[in-house]
Amino acid sequence: MSQDTDSKLLGAVLIVRHGDRQGFYQDPETYTATATQITPLGNQEEFLLGSYLRSLYLNESSPSYIPGMSTGLFNQSQVYIQADLGGEDGVVYDSCVSLTQGLWPVTPSNNITLANGTTVTAPLGGYQYIPSEFLSMALANTRCSHRAVESVDPNLSVSLEGFDDCNTFNAHTTAFYNSSQFQEMATQSAPFLNSLPPYLDGRSVMLQNMWNIFDFMNVNNIHNATFAQALPPTYLAQVRALANWHEYNVFSDNAIGGIGNIAGMTLLPSILNGFADIANSTNPVKLSITAIAYKPFLSLFNMTGVAAANPSLAGIIDYAAAAAFELRQSSTGGEPVIRFNFKNGSDAAFVTYNFLNRTGDVPLSAFIDAMAPVSVNTTADWCSICANTQDRGCAALTLATEQGEAAVRPKIGPVGAGFLGAGLTLAVVAFMVGALAFLGVLTVGKFRKRRPRAAGVVRDLYAHRSSWFNANDSSNSKTAKVHDLTLAKRKLSILL
Repeated sequence: MSQDTDSKLLGAVLIVRHGDRQGFYQDPETYTATATQITPLGNQEEFLLGSYLRSLYLNESSPSYIPGMSTGLFNQSQVYIQADLGGEDGVVYDSCVSLTQGLWPVTPSNNITLANGTTVTAPLGGYQYIPSEFLSMALANTRCSHRAVESVDPNLSVSLEGFDDCNTFNAHTTAFYNSSQFQEMATQSAPFLNSLPPYLDGRSVMLQNMWNIFDFMNVNNIHNATFAQALPPTYLAQVRALANWHEYNVFSDNAIGGIGNIAGMTLLPSILNGFADIANSTNPVKLSITAIAYKPFLSLFNMTGVAAANPSLAGIIDYAAAAAFELRQSSTGGEPVIRFNFKNGSDAAFVTYNFLNRTGDVPLSAFIDAMAPVSVNTTADWCSICANTQDRGCAALTLATEQGEAAVRPKIGPVGAGFLGAGLTLAVVAFMVGALAFLGVLTVGKFRKRRPRAAGVVRDLYAHRSSWFNANDSSNSKTAKVHDLTLAKRKLSILL
């Protein structure tokens, strides 16, 4: 399917990486990370990215303007923003704040007139404060009815750091390190790696440590003039090439639903939810922004086929990089289509890439077909896939299950037990729901006005799918309706 130059932009789902930061260390086996801090350069990179996105999507003279979006004051009913508050400490969240400063800059219009007639402008000449909301366990699987920057703590939600504490992912990493492919690369790169100790301040030169080697050298090359002058001209490029190979193989998989892609699989509900918001004409949200570290990009580019078609993207993206999934309405009618754009750090503008092994814009239904079956929608799903019974809410789920089974376990003989059947199962489920609600893992009733982040995604998309077809086309309308119902039923059965 080729790109439609006359298509109408309905909205955009943006995935952005944080800006420049100080160095930090990641465990090569588990990717557990130390704390770090954003730098003024990182703040500036994100501000410039936000300014670029503003010129593109919030500028009425731009061909990519999102219809109806406020071009002046921030309107939180139109935007959904979430930022990872985990692995790199507050760097991702701080980057997101700078990004919003560029998207919604200082304006004297940010003022209020008091009863006495006095007009007061917000500090700093009209600085726009984007509301912030901490994402608790109770909100981990919900999407707020009001809009703010959600600070996503990975201890309370697996959505933006699906790899952390994932036992099966750790096993995948170990298997990669033990593979013949890795051993061959270790042997091949050993002479170069053994020349690096003068530039690593005592760090290991093992290939397993490749990310930390690259990060240390990259950070010092940016911020340490003495280091930058002493480093041989080709060394950083060579180190980055090895780090790209290392990280892509860790955070990807041959199968779209393979555990190597877990960082992308847990991110998918956010993307699908963004499409659901945009496709729903009664929902004012038309811009969704998720701020993360580099790892989910690797998985996402692998899962969508972007990296396979563009080998230069099979690696660590630059600071302040951004991917845009634009939802568009074709000028010829029919269902919405997705256009994939990517801007790598300091690149001047977005570049459009093919994905899902297709040419040009991709039908929304094709994206759902490919991604919905492997989307990790709940903490319970993650606990099962990652074989974890203790961390990130899994302990509460395990405890609730054990208590539910114990509470209704019959004290009768084998013959009597055979008659319990479905009644026992329902009793266990009922007890588990109550226990999970008490523990804060599952909410019942309290957040009834909040739409589930994952469970309703496909339902919302297909509830509005009938409007994707031209009702005036008598030759296609009946066929479209039958196809719509059949496809909706098939896809709904995947997630609901």
